[in-house]
Amino acid sequence: MPVITIDGPKLTKEQKSELVKSFSEKASEIMGLPVESIVTIIREVESENVGTGNILLCDRQRK
Repeated sequence: MPVITIDGPKLTKEQKSELVKSFSEKASEIMGLPVESIVTIIREVESENVGTGNILLCDRQRK
């Protein structure tokens, strides 16, 4: 059972639904597996909990 993990900002339920549909359908097509076998996990990450280089993402976005 393939697992797709998406780490990103907070999303609406509609955006999550669209992501899950798009990713699982494409993965199913490419791998030749039934779409029902694809598991998608969305982890919402606040920008203050992510660093790029030596700067928090929330601080980088302010610049």
